[in-house]
Amino acid sequence: MIPRPPRSSEPTVAEAWADVLVHRQLLHAVVLTPTGRWLVQDRPDAPVRVRASQADALALAATIQQRTRSTRPESR
Repeated sequence: MIPRPPRSSEPTVAEAWADVLVHRQLLHAVVLTPTGRWLVQDRPDAPVRVRASQADALALAATIQQRTRSTRPESR
C-alpha cells in the first residue's frame, strides 16, 4: 500500500471517519478528490466506486459494514 502524503490542514469530520474505517479495515480505501467526490473501495480487488459527497461515501461504508456483519456467524 502506498502511504498517504501528510495533510496540510486538520481533517474534516468525514475525512476523520474515512480514516477510521480504513484503519479498522472496514474499507480498503477512501479518498477525497480535488473535485469533492469520494473514491471508495471496500476490498483490494473490488471496483472503485465514485460518490458525489461525503454523506454518500459514509452511507456506502455503512451499507458495506452492515452487509459484512449480517453475513458473519453469530459469535455471542
